[in-house]
Amino acid sequence: MKVGVVGAGAVGATAAFAMVMSGSASEVVLVDANEKLAAAQAQDIAHAVPFARAVQVRNGPYSELAGAGVVVLSAGVAQRPGETRLQLLERNAAVFGAVIPAALAAAPDAILLVATNPVDVMTQVATRISGLPRSRVIGSGTVLDTARFRALLAAKLCVTPKSVHAHVVGEHGDSEVLLWSGATVAGVPVDRCADQLGHPLTAEDRAAIDEGVRRAAYRIIDGKGHTAFGIGGGLSRIVAAIAGNEQAVLTCSVLNDDVLGVPDVALSLPRVVGRSGVLSTIMPDFSAVEAAALKRSAEILKEAATSVEASLS
Repeated sequence: MKVGVVGAGAVGATAAFAMVMSGSASEVVLVDANEKLAAAQAQDIAHAVPFARAVQVRNGPYSELAGAGVVVLSAGVAQRPGETRLQLLERNAAVFGAVIPAALAAAPDAILLVATNPVDVMTQVATRISGLPRSRVIGSGTVLDTARFRALLAAKLCVTPKSVHAHVVGEHGDSEVLLWSGATVAGVPVDRCADQLGHPLTAEDRAAIDEGVRRAAYRIIDGKGHTAFGIGGGLSRIVAAIAGNEQAVLTCSVLNDDVLGVPDVALSLPRVVGRSGVLSTIMPDFSAVEAAALKRSAEILKEAATSVEASLS
């Protein structure tokens, strides 16, 4: 499947590289306002093709997106000193206002995969701007947070993350919700499995894992200025699910009709993802504490989205 990547910075280029290495795309086109950057990234990634899969990689104008099944939106602006979150949202919404019509003019049948932060609100903005069905505008959401949760749980239990089933829902951000109540290994609730494996989960362990998931991006950004590899891998995984019509369950963000009484809000829940985008949503069984936390996360996102949409109207 042909995939376009609009925004050839660290996230967009790393996602393109991940798609080449995994073979989740057959062709990748990078588009950026900085054509020199897009050309350099495309050439650099193309040099890895002999070590990976036979993927065509190039850069070009929006017209080169013709025929793309997915367009990854990783374009955006950095936060200025003293700038509020709403001001940043307004500027990124303006970027999307230019980018999305240009991308869809070339690839009207594409699924939009949003990576630009704050990803949940930008997914809602992208849905409004594009006019596409909600199922075809997907935010990367908590796909990365879920991976972090599984990785930290696996490290504690001394098993592979691939054997851990646990999800993070809600905002990709500070209000996200780790669903401890549904976490399992080999179909066994995580607490009982931890006891069987001789690695019991204490309250301190849970707190450390929660903090490790919730604060991961802050530590990475503090150390190197940005995150790229984890989210690049997550975007490639979503593309693979679409390209292969996998009907895989992934925690990603779409605009929901209602989440626990909060209407019209984009956030992450487990979604079935296939060729036409999000095919359905699975509502997990929450504990009372988790349900309250998810509702609060939805309210925070709804407030932010309402503010930015009002500023654009």
